[in-house]
Amino acid sequence: MSTANPSGDINARTMLSSVREAYRRMEMSVRRYVLLIVLPSLLFMVGSVAVVFVVGLPLTIGGPVILLGVFAVFAALVYPKAVQDRRRKQIRQRFHLFLTHITVLSMTNINRIEIFRTLAEEEEYQALAEEMGYLVALVDTWNQSLDDSARMRARQVNSPLLSDFLERLAYTVGGGQQISEFLIDEQDSIIQQYVIRYEADLNKLDVMKELYLSMMLSTAFVLVFAIVLPVLVGINPTVAVGGVIFMFVVVQAGFVYAIHAVSPYDPVWYIQETAGDYPLQRARPALVAGGVLSLVAFVVVGGILLGYLPVKSDVLPLPVMAAIPVTPLLIPGWLVRHEEKKVKERDSEFPSFIRALGAVESVKQTSTGNVLESLRRKDFGALTHNIDNLYKRLAMRVDSSRSWSLFAAETGSYLIQKFGDMYVEGRRMGGDPKMLGQVISRNQSEVLKLREQRQQATTTLIGVLYGLTAASVFSFFVGLEVVEMLMSIVSDMDLQASQMSFLLSTEQYDVQTIEYLLILTIVFNAMLSSIMVRVADRGHILSGYVHFVALTWTGALTAVITKIAVDALISV
Repeated sequence: MSTANPSGDINARTMLSSVREAYRRMEMSVRRYVLLIVLPSLLFMVGSVAVVFVVGLPLTIGGPVILLGVFAVFAALVYPKAVQDRRRKQIRQRFHLFLTHITVLSMTNINRIEIFRTLAEEEEYQALAEEMGYLVALVDTWNQSLDDSARMRARQVNSPLLSDFLERLAYTVGGGQQISEFLIDEQDSIIQQYVIRYEADLNKLDVMKELYLSMMLSTAFVLVFAIVLPVLVGINPTVAVGGVIFMFVVVQAGFVYAIHAVSPYDPVWYIQETAGDYPLQRARPALVAGGVLSLVAFVVVGGILLGYLPVKSDVLPLPVMAAIPVTPLLIPGWLVRHEEKKVKERDSEFPSFIRALGAVESVKQTSTGNVLESLRRKDFGALTHNIDNLYKRLAMRVDSSRSWSLFAAETGSYLIQKFGDMYVEGRRMGGDPKMLGQVISRNQSEVLKLREQRQQATTTLIGVLYGLTAASVFSFFVGLEVVEMLMSIVSDMDLQASQMSFLLSTEQYDVQTIEYLLILTIVFNAMLSSIMVRVADRGHILSGYVHFVALTWTGALTAVITKIAVDALISV
Protein backbone atom coordinates (compact mmCIF):
# COMPACT_ATOMS: atom_id res chain seq x y z
CA MET A 1 0.00 0.00 0.00
CA SER A 2 1.47 3.36 -1.04
CA THR A 3 1.84 6.16 1.46
CA ALA A 4 1.27 9.79 0.67
CA ASN A 5 3.96 12.39 1.04
CA PRO A 6 2.21 15.37 2.62
CA SER A 7 5.33 17.54 2.78
CA GLY A 8 5.96 17.04 -0.95
CA ASP A 9 2.34 17.88 -1.77
CA ILE A 10 2.54 21.02 0.36
CA ASN A 11 5.76 22.12 -1.36
CA ALA A 12 4.24 21.51 -4.79
CA ARG A 13 1.11 23.46 -3.90
CA THR A 14 3.21 26.30 -2.49
CA MET A 15 5.28 26.42 -5.67
CA LEU A 16 2.22 26.46 -7.92
CA SER A 17 0.61 29.11 -5.74
CA SER A 18 3.69 31.35 -5.96
CA VAL A 19 3.84 30.95 -9.75
CA ARG A 20 0.14 31.79 -10.04
CA GLU A 21 0.65 34.85 -7.83
CA ALA A 22 3.58 35.95 -10.00
CA TYR A 23 1.39 35.77 -13.10
CA ARG A 24 -1.25 37.85 -11.33
CA ARG A 25 1.28 40.58 -10.48
CA MET A 26 2.73 40.86 -14.00
CA GLU A 27 2.49 44.24 -15.68
CA MET A 28 1.54 42.41 -18.88
CA SER A 29 -1.78 40.56 -19.04
CA VAL A 30 -1.59 36.77 -18.73
CA ARG A 31 -3.25 36.27 -22.12
CA ARG A 32 -0.76 38.54 -23.86
CA TYR A 33 2.19 36.84 -22.12
CA VAL A 34 0.99 33.39 -23.17
CA LEU A 35 0.55 34.49 -26.78
CA LEU A 36 3.86 36.34 -27.07
CA ILE A 37 6.18 34.24 -24.91
CA VAL A 38 4.82 30.85 -23.87
CA LEU A 39 3.28 29.84 -27.21
CA PRO A 40 6.44 30.57 -29.28
CA SER A 41 8.53 28.59 -26.79
CA LEU A 42 6.12 25.65 -27.16
CA LEU A 43 6.41 25.86 -30.93
CA PHE A 44 10.20 25.96 -30.61
CA MET A 45 10.15 22.79 -28.47
CA VAL A 46 7.88 20.97 -30.93
CA GLY A 47 10.08 22.10 -33.82
CA SER A 48 13.26 20.92 -32.10
CA VAL A 49 11.75 17.47 -31.46
CA ALA A 50 10.52 17.27 -35.06
CA VAL A 51 13.92 18.23 -36.48
CA VAL A 52 15.68 15.56 -34.39
CA PHE A 53 13.38 12.76 -35.60
CA VAL A 54 12.98 13.95 -39.22
CA VAL A 55 16.69 14.52 -39.82
CA GLY A 56 17.61 11.47 -37.77
CA LEU A 57 20.22 13.16 -35.60
CA PRO A 58 22.28 10.88 -33.34
CA LEU A 59 21.51 10.87 -29.62
CA THR A 60 24.64 12.84 -28.74
CA ILE A 61 23.38 15.77 -30.84
CA GLY A 62 19.61 15.26 -30.74
CA GLY A 63 19.46 14.91 -26.94
CA PRO A 64 20.83 18.40 -26.22
CA VAL A 65 18.60 19.89 -28.95
CA ILE A 66 15.48 18.39 -27.34
CA LEU A 67 16.63 19.48 -23.89
CA LEU A 68 17.11 23.02 -25.24
CA GLY A 69 13.49 23.08 -26.40
CA VAL A 70 12.24 21.76 -23.04
CA PHE A 71 14.33 24.35 -21.22
CA ALA A 72 12.86 27.15 -23.38
CA VAL A 73 9.32 26.15 -22.32
CA PHE A 74 10.34 25.83 -18.67
CA ALA A 75 12.05 29.24 -18.73
CA ALA A 76 9.02 30.88 -20.31
CA LEU A 77 6.69 29.40 -17.70
CA VAL A 78 8.74 30.34 -14.63
CA TYR A 79 10.10 33.69 -15.88
CA PRO A 80 7.37 35.79 -14.16
CA LYS A 81 8.22 34.16 -10.83
CA ALA A 82 11.93 34.76 -11.40
CA VAL A 83 11.21 38.45 -12.05
CA GLN A 84 9.13 38.73 -8.87
CA ASP A 85 11.80 36.94 -6.85
CA ARG A 86 14.44 39.31 -8.17
CA ARG A 87 12.33 42.35 -7.26
CA ARG A 88 11.72 40.94 -3.78
CA LYS A 89 15.46 40.42 -3.32
CA GLN A 90 16.22 43.99 -4.47
CA ILE A 91 13.75 45.35 -1.93
CA ARG A 92 15.15 43.22 0.87
CA GLN A 93 18.80 44.09 0.15
CA ARG A 94 18.34 47.86 -0.02
CA PHE A 95 15.58 48.35 2.51
CA HIS A 96 17.84 49.51 5.36
CA LEU A 97 19.31 52.26 3.14
CA PHE A 98 15.81 53.16 1.97
CA LEU A 99 14.54 53.40 5.54
CA THR A 100 17.44 55.63 6.61
CA HIS A 101 16.91 57.84 3.57
CA ILE A 102 13.15 58.22 4.05
CA THR A 103 13.69 58.95 7.76
CA VAL A 104 16.22 61.67 6.92
CA LEU A 105 13.85 63.23 4.37
CA SER A 106 10.94 63.12 6.82
CA MET A 107 12.92 65.35 9.22
CA THR A 108 13.20 68.11 6.63
CA ASN A 109 10.82 70.88 5.62
CA ILE A 110 9.51 69.33 2.40
CA ASN A 111 5.95 68.07 2.12
CA ARG A 112 5.08 64.41 2.43
CA ILE A 113 4.64 63.53 -1.22
CA GLU A 114 7.99 65.16 -2.11
CA ILE A 115 9.66 62.63 0.18
CA PHE A 116 8.41 59.76 -1.97
CA ARG A 117 9.06 61.65 -5.21
CA THR A 118 12.70 62.11 -4.17
CA LEU A 119 13.06 58.40 -3.38
CA ALA A 120 11.47 57.45 -6.70
CA GLU A 121 14.34 59.24 -8.48
CA GLU A 122 17.01 57.15 -6.73
CA GLU A 123 17.88 54.59 -9.43
CA GLU A 124 20.08 52.59 -7.07
CA TYR A 125 17.03 51.55 -5.03
CA GLN A 126 15.75 49.70 -8.14
CA ALA A 127 12.46 47.98 -7.23
CA LEU A 128 11.97 50.25 -4.20
CA ALA A 129 12.30 53.31 -6.43
CA GLU A 130 9.73 51.83 -8.82
CA GLU A 131 7.29 51.24 -5.96
CA MET A 132 7.73 54.82 -4.76
CA GLY A 133 7.08 55.95 -8.33
CA TYR A 134 3.80 54.00 -8.37
CA LEU A 135 2.85 55.60 -5.06
CA VAL A 136 3.54 59.09 -6.37
CA ALA A 137 1.61 58.35 -9.58
CA LEU A 138 -1.46 57.32 -7.58
CA VAL A 139 -1.36 60.62 -5.70
CA ASP A 140 -0.52 62.89 -8.67
CA THR A 141 -2.49 61.23 -11.46
CA TRP A 142 -5.45 59.66 -9.70
CA ASN A 143 -5.78 62.21 -6.87
CA GLN A 144 -5.62 59.53 -4.19
CA SER A 145 -4.68 60.42 -0.64
CA LEU A 146 -1.28 59.25 0.59
CA ASP A 147 -2.75 56.72 3.02
CA ASP A 148 -5.08 55.24 0.38
CA SER A 149 -2.22 55.05 -2.13
CA ALA A 150 0.05 53.32 0.40
CA ARG A 151 -2.72 50.85 1.24
CA MET A 152 -3.33 50.06 -2.46
CA ARG A 153 0.38 49.48 -3.15
CA ALA A 154 0.67 47.32 -0.02
CA ARG A 155 -1.83 44.91 -1.61
CA GLN A 156 0.04 44.89 -4.94
CA VAL A 157 3.70 44.68 -3.92
CA ASN A 158 5.16 41.16 -3.80
CA SER A 159 7.51 41.81 -0.86
CA PRO A 160 6.04 41.08 2.59
CA LEU A 161 8.64 43.45 4.09
CA LEU A 162 7.56 46.45 2.02
CA SER A 163 3.88 45.47 2.17
CA ASP A 164 3.88 45.51 5.98
CA PHE A 165 5.73 48.82 6.01
CA LEU A 166 3.24 50.46 3.64
CA GLU A 167 0.30 49.11 5.66
CA ARG A 168 1.69 50.62 8.86
CA LEU A 169 2.49 53.85 7.04
CA ALA A 170 -1.07 54.09 5.70
CA TYR A 171 -2.55 53.51 9.15
CA THR A 172 -0.23 56.10 10.73
CA VAL A 173 -0.80 58.78 8.09
CA GLY A 174 -4.55 58.17 8.17
CA GLY A 175 -4.51 58.57 11.96
CA GLY A 176 -2.85 61.98 11.75
CA GLN A 177 0.60 61.08 13.14
CA GLN A 178 3.65 62.77 11.67
CA ILE A 179 5.64 60.62 9.22
CA SER A 180 8.90 61.53 10.98
CA GLU A 181 7.60 60.21 14.32
CA PHE A 182 6.41 57.00 12.71
CA LEU A 183 9.73 56.43 10.91
CA ILE A 184 11.85 57.10 14.00
CA ASP A 185 9.72 54.56 15.88
CA GLU A 186 10.23 52.11 12.99
CA GLN A 187 14.04 52.39 13.07
CA ASP A 188 14.68 49.80 15.77
CA SER A 189 12.29 47.17 14.43
CA ILE A 190 13.41 47.53 10.80
CA ILE A 191 17.10 47.50 11.69
CA GLN A 192 16.52 44.41 13.82
CA GLN A 193 14.82 42.71 10.87
CA TYR A 194 17.76 43.69 8.67
CA VAL A 195 20.18 42.19 11.20
CA ILE A 196 18.19 38.94 11.30
CA ARG A 197 18.09 38.67 7.49
CA TYR A 198 21.80 39.49 7.21
CA GLU A 199 22.73 36.83 9.75
CA ALA A 200 20.42 34.36 7.99
CA ASP A 201 22.30 35.00 4.73
CA LEU A 202 25.60 34.43 6.53
CA ASN A 203 24.24 31.11 7.82
CA LYS A 204 23.35 30.20 4.23
CA LEU A 205 26.93 31.06 3.32
CA ASP A 206 28.18 28.59 5.93
CA VAL A 207 25.88 25.89 4.55
CA MET A 208 27.10 26.64 1.04
CA LYS A 209 30.69 26.35 2.26
CA GLU A 210 30.06 22.87 3.67
CA LEU A 211 28.26 21.79 0.48
CA TYR A 212 31.11 23.18 -1.62
CA LEU A 213 33.67 21.26 0.42
CA SER A 214 31.86 17.95 0.00
CA MET A 215 31.16 18.46 -3.72
CA MET A 216 34.73 19.47 -4.59
CA LEU A 217 36.21 16.56 -2.64
CA SER A 218 33.90 14.20 -4.53
CA THR A 219 34.88 15.77 -7.85
CA ALA A 220 38.56 15.54 -6.93
CA PHE A 221 38.10 11.82 -6.21
CA VAL A 222 36.49 11.36 -9.63
CA LEU A 223 39.44 13.16 -11.24
CA VAL A 224 41.93 10.87 -9.48
CA PHE A 225 39.88 7.91 -10.67
CA ALA A 226 39.99 9.31 -14.24
CA ILE A 227 43.80 9.60 -14.01
CA VAL A 228 44.34 5.97 -13.01
CA LEU A 229 41.45 4.25 -14.81
CA PRO A 230 42.80 4.56 -18.43
CA VAL A 231 45.82 2.43 -17.48
CA LEU A 232 43.49 -0.35 -16.32
CA VAL A 233 40.77 -0.37 -18.99
CA GLY A 234 42.53 1.17 -21.99
CA ILE A 235 40.36 4.25 -22.62
CA ASN A 236 41.79 7.52 -23.90
CA PRO A 237 43.32 9.22 -20.82
CA THR A 238 43.32 12.72 -22.29
CA VAL A 239 39.58 12.60 -23.04
CA ALA A 240 38.76 11.09 -19.63
CA VAL A 241 40.87 13.55 -17.62
CA GLY A 242 39.86 16.52 -19.77
CA GLY A 243 36.15 15.73 -19.35
CA VAL A 244 36.43 15.45 -15.56
CA ILE A 245 38.48 18.66 -15.37
CA PHE A 246 35.74 20.43 -17.34
CA MET A 247 33.19 19.11 -14.84
CA PHE A 248 35.47 20.24 -11.99
CA VAL A 249 35.59 23.80 -13.36
CA VAL A 250 31.84 23.92 -14.11
CA VAL A 251 30.95 22.76 -10.58
CA GLN A 252 33.28 25.34 -9.06
CA ALA A 253 31.91 28.12 -11.28
CA GLY A 254 28.39 27.11 -10.24
CA PHE A 255 29.33 27.51 -6.60
CA VAL A 256 30.80 30.95 -7.32
CA TYR A 257 27.40 32.02 -8.66
CA ALA A 258 25.58 30.33 -5.77
CA ILE A 259 27.70 32.15 -3.18
CA HIS A 260 27.09 35.40 -5.06
CA ALA A 261 23.35 34.74 -4.85
CA VAL A 262 23.22 33.96 -1.11
CA SER A 263 25.85 36.43 0.09
CA PRO A 264 24.38 39.67 1.53
CA TYR A 265 24.48 42.72 -0.75
CA ASP A 266 26.84 45.04 1.08
CA PRO A 267 29.56 46.43 -1.22
CA VAL A 268 32.67 47.94 0.31
CA TRP A 269 33.75 50.22 -2.53
CA TYR A 270 32.18 53.36 -3.94
CA ILE A 271 32.84 52.89 -7.65
CA GLN A 272 33.45 56.41 -8.95
CA GLU A 273 36.83 56.62 -10.61
CA THR A 274 36.49 60.05 -12.21
CA ALA A 275 36.08 62.16 -9.08
CA GLY A 276 38.73 63.37 -6.65
CA ASP A 277 41.75 61.41 -5.45
CA TYR A 278 40.07 58.05 -5.87
CA PRO A 279 42.00 55.29 -4.04
CA LEU A 280 41.97 52.91 -7.00
CA GLN A 281 43.66 55.52 -9.18
CA ARG A 282 46.81 54.90 -7.15
CA ALA A 283 46.58 51.22 -8.09
CA ARG A 284 46.55 51.81 -11.85
CA PRO A 285 50.36 52.06 -12.28
CA ALA A 286 50.77 48.90 -10.19
CA LEU A 287 48.12 47.14 -12.28
CA VAL A 288 49.91 48.08 -15.50
CA ALA A 289 53.29 47.04 -14.08
CA GLY A 290 51.91 43.74 -12.78
CA GLY A 291 50.21 42.98 -16.09
CA VAL A 292 53.31 43.76 -18.15
CA LEU A 293 55.60 41.73 -15.88
CA SER A 294 53.14 38.84 -15.92
CA LEU A 295 53.01 38.93 -19.73
CA VAL A 296 56.81 39.02 -19.96
CA ALA A 297 57.12 36.12 -17.52
CA PHE A 298 54.55 34.14 -19.52
CA VAL A 299 56.50 34.70 -22.75
CA VAL A 300 59.80 33.71 -21.11
CA VAL A 301 58.37 30.56 -19.53
CA GLY A 302 56.66 29.65 -22.81
CA GLY A 303 59.94 30.17 -24.69
CA ILE A 304 61.78 27.90 -22.27
CA LEU A 305 59.20 25.12 -22.45
CA LEU A 306 59.01 25.29 -26.26
CA GLY A 307 62.81 25.30 -26.63
CA TYR A 308 63.16 28.79 -28.11
CA LEU A 309 65.45 29.98 -25.30
CA PRO A 310 68.88 28.47 -24.40
CA VAL A 311 67.61 27.19 -21.05
CA LYS A 312 66.73 23.62 -20.26
CA SER A 313 62.97 23.03 -19.90
CA ASP A 314 63.53 21.09 -16.70
CA VAL A 315 65.48 23.87 -14.97
CA LEU A 316 62.53 24.14 -12.58
CA PRO A 317 59.66 21.76 -11.88
CA LEU A 318 56.79 22.24 -14.30
CA PRO A 319 54.23 23.34 -11.63
CA VAL A 320 56.64 26.05 -10.44
CA MET A 321 57.19 27.21 -14.02
CA ALA A 322 53.41 27.55 -14.40
CA ALA A 323 53.11 29.61 -11.19
CA ILE A 324 55.83 32.12 -12.11
CA PRO A 325 53.83 34.09 -14.76
CA VAL A 326 50.97 34.89 -12.35
CA THR A 327 53.27 36.04 -9.54
CA PRO A 328 53.64 39.70 -10.68
CA LEU A 329 49.87 40.12 -10.23
CA LEU A 330 50.65 40.18 -6.52
CA ILE A 331 51.80 43.81 -6.94
CA PRO A 332 48.40 45.36 -7.86
CA GLY A 333 46.56 42.85 -5.68
CA TRP A 334 48.50 43.75 -2.56
CA LEU A 335 48.15 47.49 -3.21
CA VAL A 336 44.38 47.28 -3.69
CA ARG A 337 44.15 45.06 -0.62
CA HIS A 338 45.98 47.77 1.36
CA GLU A 339 43.64 50.46 0.02
CA GLU A 340 40.62 48.31 0.86
CA LYS A 341 41.84 47.97 4.44
CA LYS A 342 42.01 51.77 4.69
CA VAL A 343 38.50 52.07 3.25
CA LYS A 344 37.21 49.81 6.03
CA GLU A 345 39.06 51.91 8.60
CA ARG A 346 37.37 55.06 7.26
CA ASP A 347 34.01 53.30 7.49
CA SER A 348 34.60 52.58 11.17
CA GLU A 349 35.41 56.26 11.87
CA PHE A 350 32.52 57.80 9.91
CA PRO A 351 29.72 57.19 12.48
CA SER A 352 31.56 59.13 15.20
CA PHE A 353 32.42 61.88 12.71
CA ILE A 354 28.89 62.37 11.38
CA ARG A 355 27.46 62.25 14.92
CA ALA A 356 29.94 64.89 16.13
CA LEU A 357 29.33 67.03 13.03
CA GLY A 358 25.57 66.98 13.53
CA ALA A 359 25.78 67.72 17.27
CA VAL A 360 28.20 70.65 16.94
CA GLU A 361 26.37 72.07 13.93
CA SER A 362 23.09 71.97 15.87
CA VAL A 363 24.58 73.73 18.91
CA LYS A 364 26.48 76.44 17.03
CA GLN A 365 23.72 76.98 14.44
CA THR A 366 26.31 77.59 11.75
CA SER A 367 27.41 76.11 8.45
CA THR A 368 29.10 72.77 7.95
CA GLY A 369 32.30 74.48 6.81
CA ASN A 370 32.64 76.47 10.05
CA VAL A 371 32.09 73.34 12.15
CA LEU A 372 34.67 71.42 10.16
CA GLU A 373 37.26 74.11 10.94
CA SER A 374 37.42 72.74 14.49
CA LEU A 375 36.59 69.09 13.73
CA ARG A 376 39.40 68.72 11.21
CA ARG A 377 41.88 69.06 14.09
CA LYS A 378 40.37 66.05 15.87
CA ASP A 379 41.75 62.57 15.37
CA PHE A 380 39.39 60.53 13.22
CA GLY A 381 42.01 57.99 12.22
CA ALA A 382 42.18 57.21 8.51
CA LEU A 383 39.32 59.66 7.88
CA THR A 384 41.18 62.74 9.22
CA HIS A 385 42.90 63.60 5.95
CA ASN A 386 39.64 63.34 4.01
CA ILE A 387 37.83 65.59 6.52
CA ASP A 388 40.58 68.18 6.12
CA ASN A 389 40.15 68.09 2.32
CA LEU A 390 36.37 68.48 2.74
CA TYR A 391 36.89 71.56 4.89
CA LYS A 392 39.28 73.10 2.35
CA ARG A 393 36.77 72.65 -0.48
CA LEU A 394 33.93 74.16 1.52
CA ALA A 395 36.19 77.06 2.60
CA MET A 396 36.98 77.70 -1.08
CA ARG A 397 33.21 77.96 -1.75
CA VAL A 398 33.05 74.77 -3.77
CA ASP A 399 29.43 73.60 -4.08
CA SER A 400 28.40 71.62 -0.99
CA SER A 401 27.05 68.63 -2.93
CA ARG A 402 30.16 68.54 -5.11
CA SER A 403 32.44 68.79 -2.08
CA TRP A 404 30.75 65.87 -0.34
CA SER A 405 30.78 63.85 -3.57
CA LEU A 406 34.54 64.34 -3.84
CA PHE A 407 34.86 63.49 -0.14
CA ALA A 408 33.06 60.17 -0.70
CA ALA A 409 35.16 59.43 -3.79
CA GLU A 410 38.39 60.04 -1.87
CA THR A 411 37.33 57.68 0.91
CA GLY A 412 36.37 55.04 -1.65
CA SER A 413 33.58 53.86 0.66
CA TYR A 414 30.12 52.87 -0.50
CA LEU A 415 28.59 53.46 2.95
CA ILE A 416 30.17 56.89 3.34
CA GLN A 417 28.92 57.86 -0.09
CA LYS A 418 25.34 56.80 0.66
CA PHE A 419 25.07 58.15 4.21
CA GLY A 420 27.06 61.31 3.40
CA ASP A 421 24.67 62.14 0.55
CA MET A 422 21.73 61.59 2.90
CA TYR A 423 23.17 64.01 5.45
CA VAL A 424 23.85 66.70 2.84
CA GLU A 425 20.39 66.29 1.35
CA GLY A 426 18.76 66.46 4.79
CA ARG A 427 20.70 69.62 5.73
CA ARG A 428 19.90 71.30 2.41
CA MET A 429 16.19 70.71 2.99
CA GLY A 430 16.24 72.12 6.53
CA GLY A 431 16.60 69.02 8.69
CA ASP A 432 17.92 69.11 12.26
CA PRO A 433 21.64 68.20 11.99
CA LYS A 434 21.78 66.54 15.41
CA MET A 435 18.89 64.18 14.61
CA LEU A 436 20.28 63.46 11.14
CA GLY A 437 23.70 62.62 12.56
CA GLN A 438 22.24 60.31 15.21
CA VAL A 439 20.06 58.36 12.77
CA ILE A 440 22.85 57.94 10.21
CA SER A 441 25.46 57.07 12.84
CA ARG A 442 23.29 54.42 14.48
CA ASN A 443 22.35 52.73 11.22
CA GLN A 444 25.90 52.62 9.88
CA SER A 445 27.17 51.26 13.20
CA GLU A 446 24.75 48.35 12.88
CA VAL A 447 25.99 47.63 9.37
CA LEU A 448 29.61 47.67 10.56
CA LYS A 449 28.81 45.15 13.31
CA LEU A 450 27.35 42.82 10.70
CA ARG A 451 30.41 43.28 8.52
CA GLU A 452 32.56 41.93 11.33
CA GLN A 453 30.50 38.74 11.31
CA ARG A 454 30.82 38.61 7.55
CA GLN A 455 34.59 38.95 7.80
CA GLN A 456 34.71 35.99 10.19
CA ALA A 457 32.66 33.87 7.77
CA THR A 458 34.93 34.90 4.88
CA THR A 459 38.05 34.02 6.88
CA THR A 460 36.66 30.53 7.47
CA LEU A 461 35.90 30.20 3.74
CA ILE A 462 39.47 31.21 2.89
CA GLY A 463 40.82 28.50 5.17
CA VAL A 464 38.57 25.93 3.50
CA LEU A 465 39.72 26.99 0.02
CA TYR A 466 43.41 26.75 0.83
CA GLY A 467 43.01 23.41 2.59
CA LEU A 468 40.89 22.04 -0.25
CA THR A 469 43.43 23.21 -2.84
CA ALA A 470 46.30 21.45 -1.07
CA ALA A 471 44.31 18.24 -0.51
CA SER A 472 43.01 18.10 -4.10
CA VAL A 473 46.39 18.74 -5.74
CA PHE A 474 48.01 16.17 -3.45
CA SER A 475 45.51 13.51 -4.55
CA PHE A 476 45.86 14.48 -8.25
CA PHE A 477 49.61 14.06 -8.31
CA VAL A 478 49.60 10.94 -6.15
CA GLY A 479 47.38 9.40 -8.82
CA LEU A 480 49.72 10.59 -11.57
CA GLU A 481 52.76 9.21 -9.74
CA VAL A 482 51.01 5.86 -9.39
CA VAL A 483 50.44 5.81 -13.15
CA GLU A 484 54.12 6.65 -13.79
CA MET A 485 55.13 3.82 -11.46
CA LEU A 486 52.92 1.34 -13.34
CA MET A 487 54.32 2.51 -16.67
CA SER A 488 57.85 2.10 -15.33
CA ILE A 489 57.07 -1.44 -14.16
CA VAL A 490 55.71 -2.35 -17.59
CA SER A 491 58.72 -0.93 -19.43
CA ASP A 492 61.17 -2.75 -17.13
CA MET A 493 59.51 -6.16 -17.42
CA ASP A 494 60.97 -8.35 -20.12
CA LEU A 495 57.65 -9.66 -21.40
CA GLN A 496 55.90 -9.54 -24.70
CA ALA A 497 53.37 -6.72 -25.16
CA SER A 498 50.68 -9.29 -25.86
CA GLN A 499 51.26 -10.87 -22.47
CA MET A 500 50.78 -7.50 -20.69
CA SER A 501 47.94 -6.11 -22.75
CA PHE A 502 45.29 -7.80 -20.66
CA LEU A 503 46.78 -6.33 -17.45
CA LEU A 504 47.83 -2.71 -18.17
CA SER A 505 47.21 -0.40 -21.13
CA THR A 506 50.00 2.19 -21.25
CA GLU A 507 50.50 2.66 -24.99
CA GLN A 508 48.37 5.80 -25.40
CA TYR A 509 49.08 7.32 -21.98
CA ASP A 510 51.04 10.61 -22.20
CA VAL A 511 52.07 11.60 -18.69
CA GLN A 512 53.32 15.02 -19.82
CA THR A 513 49.95 15.95 -21.33
CA ILE A 514 48.07 14.84 -18.21
CA GLU A 515 50.45 16.88 -16.05
CA TYR A 516 49.76 19.95 -18.19
CA LEU A 517 46.03 19.42 -17.72
CA LEU A 518 46.43 19.08 -13.96
CA ILE A 519 48.48 22.29 -13.78
CA LEU A 520 45.76 24.02 -15.79
CA THR A 521 43.30 22.76 -13.17
CA ILE A 522 45.43 24.35 -10.43
CA VAL A 523 45.27 27.72 -12.21
CA PHE A 524 41.51 27.53 -12.81
CA ASN A 525 40.95 26.49 -9.21
CA ALA A 526 43.00 29.44 -7.96
CA MET A 527 41.16 31.89 -10.21
CA LEU A 528 37.65 30.73 -9.28
CA SER A 529 38.52 30.42 -5.58
CA SER A 530 39.87 33.98 -5.46
CA ILE A 531 36.69 35.24 -7.16
CA MET A 532 34.66 33.29 -4.60
CA VAL A 533 36.44 35.08 -1.73
CA ARG A 534 35.76 38.49 -3.23
CA VAL A 535 32.12 37.61 -3.89
CA ALA A 536 31.71 36.47 -0.29
CA ASP A 537 33.07 39.68 1.28
CA ARG A 538 31.98 42.05 -1.53
CA GLY A 539 35.49 43.49 -1.78
CA HIS A 540 37.15 44.75 -4.96
CA ILE A 541 37.94 42.07 -7.52
CA LEU A 542 41.54 43.33 -7.93
CA SER A 543 42.36 42.55 -4.30
CA GLY A 544 41.57 38.93 -5.18
CA TYR A 545 44.88 38.78 -7.07
CA VAL A 546 46.57 38.14 -3.72
CA HIS A 547 44.60 34.93 -3.20
CA PHE A 548 44.94 34.02 -6.89
CA VAL A 549 48.74 34.09 -6.67
CA ALA A 550 48.84 32.46 -3.22
CA LEU A 551 46.48 29.63 -4.24
CA THR A 552 48.42 29.03 -7.44
CA TRP A 553 51.67 28.72 -5.50
CA THR A 554 49.96 26.53 -2.89
CA GLY A 555 48.90 24.13 -5.61
CA ALA A 556 52.28 24.27 -7.40
CA LEU A 557 54.35 23.63 -4.27
CA THR A 558 51.99 20.87 -3.14
CA ALA A 559 52.43 19.20 -6.53
CA VAL A 560 56.23 19.42 -6.34
CA ILE A 561 56.40 18.16 -2.75
CA THR A 562 54.00 15.33 -3.57
CA LYS A 563 56.12 14.18 -6.50
CA ILE A 564 59.32 14.29 -4.42
CA ALA A 565 57.71 12.44 -1.49
CA VAL A 566 56.14 9.72 -3.64
CA ASP A 567 59.40 9.19 -5.60
CA ALA A 568 61.28 8.87 -2.32
CA LEU A 569 58.80 6.30 -1.01
CA ILE A 570 58.95 4.27 -4.22
CA SER A 571 62.73 4.24 -4.32
CA VAL A 572 63.02 3.00 -0.72
